[in-house]
Amino acid sequence: MSGSGDMVSRRGLLRTAGGVAVAGALAKLTVACARAESGAGASPDSPAPVKLPRLMAPTERESELMPAPLAPDKRVGYAIVGLGRLSLEEILPAFGQCKYSRPTALVSGDAQKAAQVAGQYGIDPKSVYSYETFDRLKDNKAVDIVYIVLPNSMHREYTIRAAQAGKHVLCEKPMANTSAECVEMIDACKKANRKLMVAYRLQYEPHHREMIRLCRAKEIGPIKTIMAVNAQHQGDPNQWRLKKALAGGGALPDIGIYCLNAARYLTGEEPIEVLGSAYSTPDDPRFREVDETVDFFLRFPSGARAVCSTSYSCHQSKRFRVMGPEGWAEMDPAFPYHGLRMRVSRKMKDSPIEDASERKLEEKNHFALEMDHFSQCVLRDRPAHTPGEEGLQDMRLIEAIYTSAREGRPVKLAPVEGLDVFRGPPPEPGS
Repeated sequence: MSGSGDMVSRRGLLRTAGGVAVAGALAKLTVACARAESGAGASPDSPAPVKLPRLMAPTERESELMPAPLAPDKRVGYAIVGLGRLSLEEILPAFGQCKYSRPTALVSGDAQKAAQVAGQYGIDPKSVYSYETFDRLKDNKAVDIVYIVLPNSMHREYTIRAAQAGKHVLCEKPMANTSAECVEMIDACKKANRKLMVAYRLQYEPHHREMIRLCRAKEIGPIKTIMAVNAQHQGDPNQWRLKKALAGGGALPDIGIYCLNAARYLTGEEPIEVLGSAYSTPDDPRFREVDETVDFFLRFPSGARAVCSTSYSCHQSKRFRVMGPEGWAEMDPAFPYHGLRMRVSRKMKDSPIEDASERKLEEKNHFALEMDHFSQCVLRDRPAHTPGEEGLQDMRLIEAIYTSAREGRPVKLAPVEGLDVFRGPPPEPGS
Protein backbone atom coordinates (compact mmCIF):
# COMPACT_ATOMS: atom_id res chain seq x y z
CA MET A 1 0.00 0.00 0.00
CA SER A 2 1.51 3.31 -1.02
CA GLY A 3 0.81 6.75 0.38
CA SER A 4 0.96 10.39 -0.66
CA GLY A 5 -0.53 12.43 2.20
CA ASP A 6 -0.04 16.19 2.24
CA MET A 7 0.92 16.79 5.86
CA VAL A 8 3.89 15.74 7.96
CA SER A 9 2.47 14.34 11.19
CA ARG A 10 4.12 15.10 14.52
CA ARG A 11 4.21 11.40 15.35
CA GLY A 12 5.85 10.63 11.99
CA LEU A 13 8.59 13.23 12.54
CA LEU A 14 9.27 12.12 16.09
CA ARG A 15 9.63 8.55 14.89
CA THR A 16 11.92 9.57 12.05
CA ALA A 17 14.16 11.43 14.47
CA GLY A 18 14.27 8.31 16.66
CA GLY A 19 15.12 6.18 13.64
CA VAL A 20 18.12 8.37 12.82
CA ALA A 21 19.36 8.20 16.41
CA VAL A 22 19.11 4.42 16.40
CA ALA A 23 20.92 4.18 13.07
CA GLY A 24 23.75 6.37 14.34
CA ALA A 25 24.11 4.41 17.57
CA LEU A 26 24.16 1.10 15.76
CA ALA A 27 26.74 2.33 13.28
CA LYS A 28 29.10 3.13 16.19
CA LEU A 29 28.74 -0.43 17.44
CA THR A 30 30.01 -1.97 14.20
CA VAL A 31 33.17 -4.04 14.80
CA ALA A 32 35.48 -6.55 13.11
CA CYS A 33 34.72 -6.90 9.41
CA ALA A 34 34.93 -10.29 7.69
CA ARG A 35 34.55 -11.00 3.99
CA ALA A 36 31.07 -12.41 3.32
CA GLU A 37 30.50 -15.44 1.15
CA SER A 38 33.46 -15.99 -1.12
CA GLY A 39 32.52 -16.06 -4.78
CA ALA A 40 29.31 -14.10 -4.23
CA GLY A 41 30.26 -11.31 -6.64
CA ALA A 42 30.23 -7.79 -5.21
CA SER A 43 29.50 -9.06 -1.72
CA PRO A 44 29.67 -6.45 1.06
CA ASP A 45 31.88 -6.73 4.09
CA SER A 46 29.76 -8.27 6.82
CA PRO A 47 30.46 -6.81 10.27
CA ALA A 48 30.39 -9.14 13.24
CA PRO A 49 27.56 -8.41 15.67
CA VAL A 50 28.31 -7.07 19.12
CA LYS A 51 27.92 -9.90 21.62
CA LEU A 52 26.52 -9.25 25.08
CA PRO A 53 26.46 -11.64 28.05
CA ARG A 54 23.26 -13.58 28.61
CA LEU A 55 20.94 -11.73 30.96
CA MET A 56 18.08 -14.17 31.56
CA ALA A 57 17.97 -17.75 32.80
CA PRO A 58 18.11 -20.54 30.18
CA THR A 59 14.35 -21.02 30.60
CA GLU A 60 13.69 -17.56 29.10
CA ARG A 61 13.85 -16.49 25.49
CA GLU A 62 16.61 -13.99 24.81
CA SER A 63 16.48 -11.41 22.04
CA GLU A 64 18.55 -12.10 18.98
CA LEU A 65 22.06 -10.70 18.50
CA MET A 66 22.23 -6.95 18.11
CA PRO A 67 22.24 -5.99 14.42
CA ALA A 68 25.59 -5.11 12.90
CA PRO A 69 24.99 -2.58 10.13
CA LEU A 70 27.55 -1.66 7.54
CA ALA A 71 29.15 1.75 7.93
CA PRO A 72 26.87 4.39 6.38
CA ASP A 73 29.10 4.99 3.38
CA LYS A 74 29.00 1.26 2.52
CA ARG A 75 25.22 0.89 2.63
CA VAL A 76 22.99 0.99 -0.42
CA GLY A 77 21.43 4.41 -1.02
CA TYR A 78 17.68 4.84 -1.52
CA ALA A 79 15.69 7.67 -3.05
CA ILE A 80 12.20 7.69 -1.53
CA VAL A 81 9.65 8.87 -4.10
CA GLY A 82 6.50 10.19 -2.45
CA LEU A 83 6.35 11.54 1.10
CA GLY A 84 2.92 10.42 2.19
CA ARG A 85 1.82 8.57 5.31
CA LEU A 86 3.52 5.26 4.49
CA SER A 87 6.87 6.88 3.76
CA LEU A 88 6.81 9.14 6.81
CA GLU A 89 5.39 6.74 9.39
CA GLU A 90 6.89 3.43 8.27
CA ILE A 91 9.51 3.42 5.52
CA LEU A 92 11.79 6.26 6.56
CA PRO A 93 11.86 5.27 10.26
CA ALA A 94 12.66 1.68 9.19
CA PHE A 95 16.09 2.75 7.95
CA GLY A 96 17.10 3.00 11.63
CA GLN A 97 16.83 -0.80 11.78
CA CYS A 98 18.51 -1.53 8.45
CA LYS A 99 21.93 -3.16 8.12
CA TYR A 100 22.55 -2.52 4.44
CA SER A 101 20.30 0.41 3.49
CA ARG A 102 20.14 4.16 4.05
CA PRO A 103 18.08 7.09 2.68
CA THR A 104 20.10 9.35 0.43
CA ALA A 105 17.48 11.28 -1.57
CA LEU A 106 13.84 12.37 -1.52
CA VAL A 107 11.36 13.12 -4.30
CA SER A 108 8.21 15.10 -3.51
CA GLY A 109 5.83 17.61 -5.02
CA ASP A 110 5.93 19.62 -1.78
CA ALA A 111 9.29 21.38 -1.50
CA GLN A 112 8.71 22.63 2.04
CA LYS A 113 7.79 19.20 3.35
CA ALA A 114 10.70 17.56 1.52
CA ALA A 115 13.16 20.05 3.03
CA GLN A 116 11.76 19.43 6.49
CA VAL A 117 12.04 15.64 6.16
CA ALA A 118 15.51 15.87 4.62
CA GLY A 119 16.64 17.79 7.68
CA GLN A 120 15.31 15.06 9.95
CA TYR A 121 17.41 12.43 8.15
CA GLY A 122 20.54 14.38 7.34
CA ILE A 123 19.87 14.12 3.61
CA ASP A 124 21.83 16.59 1.49
CA PRO A 125 19.50 19.39 0.31
CA LYS A 126 20.99 18.90 -3.16
CA SER A 127 19.50 15.38 -3.11
CA VAL A 128 15.92 16.62 -2.78
CA TYR A 129 14.02 16.51 -6.07
CA SER A 130 10.61 17.44 -7.42
CA TYR A 131 8.71 15.24 -9.85
CA GLU A 132 9.81 17.59 -12.63
CA THR A 133 13.51 17.20 -11.72
CA PHE A 134 13.24 13.45 -10.98
CA ASP A 135 15.38 12.47 -13.98
CA ARG A 136 18.38 14.27 -12.47
CA LEU A 137 18.71 11.26 -10.15
CA LYS A 138 20.85 9.71 -12.86
CA ASP A 139 23.68 12.03 -11.81
CA ASN A 140 23.40 11.22 -8.09
CA LYS A 141 25.94 8.50 -7.31
CA ALA A 142 24.65 8.23 -3.73
CA VAL A 143 21.38 6.72 -5.04
CA ASP A 144 21.40 3.05 -6.02
CA ILE A 145 17.70 2.20 -5.59
CA VAL A 146 14.54 4.22 -6.16
CA TYR A 147 11.67 3.23 -3.82
CA ILE A 148 8.38 4.23 -5.43
CA VAL A 149 5.69 5.06 -2.85
CA LEU A 150 3.13 6.79 -5.05
CA PRO A 151 -0.50 6.25 -6.06
CA ASN A 152 -0.80 3.07 -8.11
CA SER A 153 -1.35 4.85 -11.42
CA MET A 154 2.08 6.49 -11.14
CA HIS A 155 4.08 3.29 -10.55
CA ARG A 156 4.59 2.56 -14.24
CA GLU A 157 5.87 6.02 -15.17
CA TYR A 158 8.34 6.34 -12.31
CA THR A 159 9.61 2.78 -12.57
CA ILE A 160 10.44 3.34 -16.23
CA ARG A 161 12.02 6.73 -15.55
CA ALA A 162 14.07 5.30 -12.67
CA ALA A 163 15.34 2.45 -14.84
CA GLN A 164 16.25 4.90 -17.61
CA ALA A 165 18.15 6.90 -14.99
CA GLY A 166 20.21 3.77 -14.28
CA LYS A 167 18.66 3.00 -10.89
CA HIS A 168 17.28 -0.25 -9.48
CA VAL A 169 13.60 -0.08 -8.48
CA LEU A 170 11.65 -1.14 -5.39
CA CYS A 171 7.96 -0.52 -6.11
CA GLU A 172 5.06 -0.60 -3.68
CA LYS A 173 2.17 -3.01 -4.26
CA PRO A 174 -0.05 -3.33 -6.17
CA MET A 175 2.62 -3.14 -8.85
CA ALA A 176 0.44 -1.13 -11.25
CA ASN A 177 -3.15 -0.57 -12.36
CA THR A 178 -3.04 -3.20 -15.11
CA SER A 179 -1.03 -6.26 -16.07
CA ALA A 180 -0.04 -4.50 -19.31
CA GLU A 181 1.62 -1.74 -17.26
CA CYS A 182 3.43 -4.38 -15.20
CA VAL A 183 4.87 -5.91 -18.37
CA GLU A 184 6.12 -2.48 -19.48
CA MET A 185 7.82 -1.98 -16.11
CA ILE A 186 9.53 -5.38 -16.26
CA ASP A 187 10.67 -4.82 -19.83
CA ALA A 188 12.05 -1.34 -19.03
CA CYS A 189 14.14 -2.65 -16.14
CA LYS A 190 15.45 -5.57 -18.19
CA LYS A 191 16.37 -3.24 -21.03
CA ALA A 192 18.28 -1.02 -18.60
CA ASN A 193 19.83 -4.05 -16.85
CA ARG A 194 18.36 -2.88 -13.55
CA LYS A 195 16.68 -4.99 -10.87
CA LEU A 196 12.97 -4.62 -10.11
CA MET A 197 11.38 -5.77 -6.86
CA VAL A 198 7.81 -5.39 -5.62
CA ALA A 199 7.45 -4.49 -1.94
CA TYR A 200 5.64 -7.58 -0.63
CA ARG A 201 6.88 -6.93 2.91
CA LEU A 202 5.14 -9.94 4.47
CA GLN A 203 7.13 -12.41 2.39
CA TYR A 204 10.16 -11.26 4.43
CA GLU A 205 8.48 -11.13 7.85
CA PRO A 206 9.41 -13.91 10.39
CA HIS A 207 5.87 -15.12 11.20
CA HIS A 208 4.97 -15.46 7.54
CA ARG A 209 8.29 -17.17 6.80
CA GLU A 210 7.50 -19.67 9.59
CA MET A 211 3.99 -20.18 8.25
CA ILE A 212 5.41 -20.91 4.79
CA ARG A 213 7.85 -23.41 6.31
CA LEU A 214 5.07 -25.08 8.30
CA CYS A 215 2.84 -25.42 5.24
CA ARG A 216 5.58 -26.75 3.00
CA ALA A 217 6.65 -29.24 5.70
CA LYS A 218 3.00 -30.37 5.92
CA GLU A 219 2.97 -30.11 9.69
CA ILE A 220 -0.84 -30.05 9.55
CA GLY A 221 -0.98 -32.36 6.56
CA PRO A 222 -1.55 -31.17 3.00
CA ILE A 223 -3.37 -27.85 2.73
CA LYS A 224 -7.06 -28.31 2.07
CA THR A 225 -8.54 -24.85 2.69
CA ILE A 226 -7.26 -21.34 3.33
CA MET A 227 -9.69 -18.75 4.67
CA ALA A 228 -8.44 -15.16 4.54
CA VAL A 229 -9.98 -11.77 5.34
CA ASN A 230 -8.56 -8.29 4.99
CA ALA A 231 -11.03 -5.52 5.76
CA GLN A 232 -10.97 -1.96 7.02
CA HIS A 233 -13.43 0.95 7.20
CA GLN A 234 -12.26 3.55 4.72
CA GLY A 235 -12.95 7.22 5.45
CA ASP A 236 -12.61 10.39 3.37
CA PRO A 237 -14.33 9.86 -0.01
CA ASN A 238 -11.87 12.28 -1.64
CA GLN A 239 -8.74 10.22 -0.93
CA TRP A 240 -6.83 8.88 -3.94
CA ARG A 241 -7.53 5.23 -3.05
CA LEU A 242 -11.18 5.80 -3.91
CA LYS A 243 -10.43 7.30 -7.36
CA LYS A 244 -10.29 4.65 -10.08
CA ALA A 245 -7.89 6.59 -12.27
CA LEU A 246 -5.33 6.71 -9.44
CA ALA A 247 -5.97 3.39 -7.64
CA GLY A 248 -7.12 1.14 -10.48
CA GLY A 249 -9.70 -0.46 -8.20
CA GLY A 250 -10.88 -0.45 -4.62
CA ALA A 251 -10.51 -2.97 -1.80
CA LEU A 252 -9.28 -5.82 -4.02
CA PRO A 253 -5.99 -4.38 -5.36
CA ASP A 254 -5.25 -2.37 -2.23
CA ILE A 255 -5.85 -4.78 0.67
CA GLY A 256 -7.39 -7.89 -0.92
CA ILE A 257 -4.04 -8.46 -2.62
CA TYR A 258 -2.68 -9.54 0.78
CA CYS A 259 -5.14 -12.47 0.88
CA LEU A 260 -4.40 -13.34 -2.73
CA ASN A 261 -0.63 -13.20 -2.34
CA ALA A 262 -0.72 -15.16 0.94
CA ALA A 263 -2.72 -17.98 -0.65
CA ARG A 264 -0.10 -18.16 -3.39
CA TYR A 265 3.00 -18.16 -1.19
CA LEU A 266 1.56 -20.48 1.45
CA THR A 267 0.76 -23.15 -1.15
CA GLY A 268 3.58 -22.21 -3.52
CA GLU A 269 1.09 -22.91 -6.30
CA GLU A 270 -0.75 -20.80 -8.85
CA PRO A 271 -4.57 -20.96 -9.16
CA ILE A 272 -6.18 -22.81 -12.04
CA GLU A 273 -9.60 -21.26 -11.44
CA VAL A 274 -10.97 -18.11 -9.79
CA LEU A 275 -14.49 -17.02 -8.90
CA GLY A 276 -15.28 -13.47 -7.80
CA SER A 277 -18.20 -11.41 -6.54
CA ALA A 278 -18.12 -7.63 -6.03
CA TYR A 279 -20.54 -5.30 -4.26
CA SER A 280 -20.72 -1.57 -3.57
CA THR A 281 -23.42 0.09 -1.47
CA PRO A 282 -25.62 2.27 -3.69
CA ASP A 283 -25.33 6.03 -3.07
CA ASP A 284 -22.25 5.68 -0.83
CA PRO A 285 -19.99 8.48 -2.15
CA ARG A 286 -16.87 6.49 -1.33
CA PHE A 287 -17.70 3.78 -3.84
CA ARG A 288 -18.88 5.65 -6.89
CA GLU A 289 -15.77 4.59 -8.79
CA VAL A 290 -14.22 1.60 -6.99
CA ASP A 291 -15.31 -1.65 -5.40
CA GLU A 292 -16.35 -1.68 -1.74
CA THR A 293 -16.33 -5.45 -1.08
CA VAL A 294 -14.98 -8.36 -3.11
CA ASP A 295 -15.29 -12.03 -2.19
CA PHE A 296 -13.20 -14.46 -4.20
CA PHE A 297 -12.40 -18.15 -4.44
CA LEU A 298 -9.18 -19.74 -5.72
CA ARG A 299 -8.68 -23.36 -6.75
CA PHE A 300 -5.15 -24.78 -6.92
CA PRO A 301 -3.76 -27.80 -8.83
CA SER A 302 -3.18 -29.82 -5.63
CA GLY A 303 -6.86 -29.50 -4.70
CA ALA A 304 -6.22 -26.78 -2.13
CA ARG A 305 -8.79 -23.96 -2.07
CA ALA A 306 -8.69 -20.39 -0.81
CA VAL A 307 -11.82 -18.55 0.27
CA CYS A 308 -11.07 -14.84 0.62
CA SER A 309 -12.93 -11.63 1.44
CA THR A 310 -11.85 -8.01 1.36
CA SER A 311 -13.80 -4.86 2.16
CA TYR A 312 -13.46 -1.11 2.58
CA SER A 313 -16.57 -0.90 4.81
CA CYS A 314 -15.97 -3.33 7.69
CA HIS A 315 -14.26 -2.78 11.01
CA GLN A 316 -10.62 -3.75 10.72
CA SER A 317 -10.13 -7.51 10.45
CA LYS A 318 -6.88 -8.94 9.06
CA ARG A 319 -6.40 -12.67 9.43
CA PHE A 320 -6.10 -16.07 7.77
CA ARG A 321 -6.37 -19.73 8.75
CA VAL A 322 -4.79 -22.66 6.91
CA MET A 323 -6.60 -25.99 7.43
CA GLY A 324 -5.34 -29.50 6.83
CA PRO A 325 -6.40 -33.02 7.87
CA GLU A 326 -4.04 -33.02 10.86
CA GLY A 327 -4.62 -29.54 12.26
CA TRP A 328 -4.84 -25.85 11.49
CA ALA A 329 -2.51 -22.87 11.63
CA GLU A 330 -3.62 -19.27 11.73
CA MET A 331 -2.39 -15.71 11.97
CA ASP A 332 -4.59 -13.13 13.64
CA PRO A 333 -3.71 -10.42 12.98
CA ALA A 334 -1.86 -11.43 9.84
CA PHE A 335 -1.42 -8.33 7.67
CA PRO A 336 -0.72 -5.18 9.79
CA TYR A 337 2.70 -3.60 10.18
CA HIS A 338 3.01 -4.63 13.85
CA GLY A 339 1.72 -7.12 16.41
CA LEU A 340 1.37 -10.26 14.26
CA ARG A 341 0.44 -13.48 16.07
CA MET A 342 0.55 -17.11 14.99
CA ARG A 343 -1.27 -20.13 16.46
CA VAL A 344 -1.16 -23.83 15.56
CA SER A 345 -3.62 -26.50 16.66
CA ARG A 346 -2.99 -30.26 16.42
CA LYS A 347 -3.89 -33.36 18.35
CA MET A 348 -1.01 -34.48 20.54
CA LYS A 349 0.55 -37.79 19.55
CA ASP A 350 -0.74 -40.81 21.51
CA SER A 351 -3.05 -38.53 23.49
CA PRO A 352 -6.68 -37.39 23.26
CA ILE A 353 -5.53 -33.83 23.98
CA GLU A 354 -5.73 -31.15 21.31
CA ASP A 355 -2.75 -28.79 21.57
CA ALA A 356 -3.51 -25.24 20.41
CA SER A 357 -0.50 -23.07 21.06
CA GLU A 358 1.00 -19.76 19.99
CA ARG A 359 4.33 -19.68 18.21
CA LYS A 360 6.14 -16.58 19.40
CA LEU A 361 8.75 -15.02 17.17
CA GLU A 362 10.70 -11.84 17.67
CA GLU A 363 8.99 -8.93 15.93
CA LYS A 364 11.07 -7.31 13.19
CA ASN A 365 10.45 -4.28 11.05
CA HIS A 366 8.89 -5.45 7.78
CA PHE A 367 10.21 -2.55 5.75
CA ALA A 368 13.75 -2.88 7.07
CA LEU A 369 13.70 -6.57 6.15
CA GLU A 370 12.47 -6.02 2.60
CA MET A 371 14.83 -3.11 1.93
CA ASP A 372 17.85 -4.96 3.30
CA HIS A 373 16.96 -7.99 1.17
CA PHE A 374 16.90 -5.85 -1.96
CA SER A 375 20.09 -4.07 -0.93
CA GLN A 376 21.85 -7.42 -0.62
CA CYS A 377 20.50 -8.41 -4.03
CA VAL A 378 22.09 -5.28 -5.50
CA LEU A 379 25.37 -5.68 -3.60
CA ARG A 380 25.70 -9.36 -4.50
CA ASP A 381 24.01 -9.26 -7.90
CA ARG A 382 21.30 -11.74 -6.96
CA PRO A 383 17.65 -11.97 -8.06
CA ALA A 384 15.06 -10.55 -5.68
CA HIS A 385 12.63 -12.89 -3.93
CA THR A 386 9.63 -10.82 -5.08
CA PRO A 387 10.57 -9.56 -8.55
CA GLY A 388 8.33 -7.82 -11.03
CA GLU A 389 7.00 -11.15 -12.24
CA GLU A 390 5.46 -11.77 -8.81
CA GLY A 391 3.58 -8.48 -8.99
CA LEU A 392 2.52 -9.17 -12.57
CA GLN A 393 1.00 -12.53 -11.59
CA ASP A 394 -1.08 -10.94 -8.82
CA MET A 395 -2.35 -8.30 -11.23
CA ARG A 396 -3.32 -10.94 -13.79
CA LEU A 397 -5.25 -12.79 -11.10
CA ILE A 398 -6.94 -9.59 -9.91
CA GLU A 399 -8.06 -8.94 -13.47
CA ALA A 400 -9.43 -12.49 -13.68
CA ILE A 401 -11.35 -12.00 -10.40
CA TYR A 402 -12.87 -8.76 -11.72
CA THR A 403 -13.82 -10.54 -14.95
CA SER A 404 -15.51 -13.31 -12.98
CA ALA A 405 -17.42 -10.81 -10.83
CA ARG A 406 -18.51 -8.80 -13.86
CA GLU A 407 -19.59 -11.81 -15.94
CA GLY A 408 -20.93 -13.94 -13.09
CA ARG A 409 -18.93 -17.06 -13.95
CA PRO A 410 -15.77 -18.91 -12.89
CA VAL A 411 -12.65 -18.06 -14.89
CA LYS A 412 -10.33 -20.95 -15.69
CA LEU A 413 -6.61 -20.25 -15.91
CA ALA A 414 -3.78 -22.02 -17.69
CA PRO A 415 -1.90 -24.32 -15.27
CA VAL A 416 1.53 -23.16 -14.09
CA GLU A 417 3.88 -26.05 -13.36
CA GLY A 418 6.11 -26.03 -10.28
CA LEU A 419 6.27 -24.14 -6.99
CA ASP A 420 7.22 -20.50 -6.43
CA VAL A 421 7.55 -20.06 -10.16
CA PHE A 422 7.40 -16.26 -10.09
CA ARG A 423 9.66 -15.81 -7.05
CA GLY A 424 13.40 -15.64 -6.68
CA PRO A 425 15.48 -17.34 -3.98
CA PRO A 426 14.04 -16.89 -0.45
CA PRO A 427 15.58 -14.29 1.86
CA GLU A 428 18.54 -15.50 3.87
CA PRO A 429 17.68 -16.58 7.45
CA GLY A 430 18.43 -13.85 9.95
CA SER A 431 18.91 -11.23 7.24
